[in-house]
Amino acid sequence: MEVRCAVRFIGDLFEPEPARWGLRGDPRAWRALKEKLTGTPLPATVEETKGVLLAAFKSVVGVELLDTSAPERVFCEALAHAGMSTGWVHLVTWREVLLPLLLERWSQAVA
Repeated sequence: MEVRCAVRFIGDLFEPEPARWGLRGDPRAWRALKEKLTGTPLPATVEETKGVLLAAFKSVVGVELLDTSAPERVFCEALAHAGMSTGWVHLVTWREVLLPLLLERWSQAVA
């Protein structure tokens, strides 16, 4: 039986990591966001949580996640480590899968 500790910080929402990603930069973005938000207290509302996540995403990746005029993927030099496709972040996956996953985890944590 899995026993999960109480979620107190936004960074706690990043555990466990998803099994699937969009592009090779996505896991590095996930880990950078987790590190950035590790000591940030869990907000009281889902809208506050979303705002903190979006601001952190812009800080880490360099683009507004919800800007639908942005391309489907962006290159982030800070997330590149080795290989041709490293550093690419798939914004569609973040909008449709990863951000909703984090917000769902927030909902479960405060229930």
